[in-house]
Amino acid sequence: MGAGSSSLALESEGGSSPLRPNLDDVPESSVASILMHLDPPEICKLAKVNKTFHGASLADFVWETKLPSNYKYLVEKILGQSPESLSKKEIYARLCQPNCFEDGTKLVLLDKSSGKICVAVSYKALRITGIDDRRYWSHISSEESRFNTIAYLQQIWWLEVVGELEFEFPAGTYSLFFKLQLGKTSKKFGRRACNVDQVHGWGVKPVRFHLSTSNGQQASSECYLHQQGKWGHYRVGDFVADNKNTPLKLKFSMMQIDCTHTKGGVCLDSVFICPSEFREKLKQF
Repeated sequence: MGAGSSSLALESEGGSSPLRPNLDDVPESSVASILMHLDPPEICKLAKVNKTFHGASLADFVWETKLPSNYKYLVEKILGQSPESLSKKEIYARLCQPNCFEDGTKLVLLDKSSGKICVAVSYKALRITGIDDRRYWSHISSEESRFNTIAYLQQIWWLEVVGELEFEFPAGTYSLFFKLQLGKTSKKFGRRACNVDQVHGWGVKPVRFHLSTSNGQQASSECYLHQQGKWGHYRVGDFVADNKNTPLKLKFSMMQIDCTHTKGGVCLDSVFICPSEFREKLKQF
């Protein structure tokens, strides 16, 4: 009876009994060992539970398991810093933001939920037929592009777009896409509108796409452009990155070189490279 009364007294005075363990009693190292097996969004949610969970969520070994295998390369090339100067959580957070490199013509983004790498290449980094001739092309500011500018083709007989990228990809299978739109977008009274009056020539012959890598991989595809009024990701092909510490050189192209007819009215934004399983996420980019 006396012992029971003592326990009740302790609970009423201190709010909890010292004989009853709670989350604050769990060692921070034990919490961190559990967090390392969770996804980043889950880790961030649990970090709000209490001070112990917050401290555990900052542990380097927790976040190192979420970073891509090439994170040191990314920190040096993209962030321009030494990997040792940043905590692993800070590296993860900064890589999850769009990071431009090579004079703003290329961009790297880490997917927050999976830690997988995506790369985008602006049209400004590509070799494009007549791109500096105002009779053919115009450069338009656009909120719909991660690079804030797109190229609009008014009319041309021969179109060839060629690009190259040297990058150290984590091991995995990747897909490469051209981001295109038939029609020129504008805003009227705050609403999105797309003028397709100049769209022509893309249904006569298919556009040919090609991809090659420095280790001998090849991929080709062709299709008619059909996405009027909305952006489409036209798949060129897939490649496999299997060497974690060696940059892979990619060469990719888009061609419509049938000179029997003109073609025009297309917007070119960028080339996008992502893990093959991300195809359903392309609209986010």
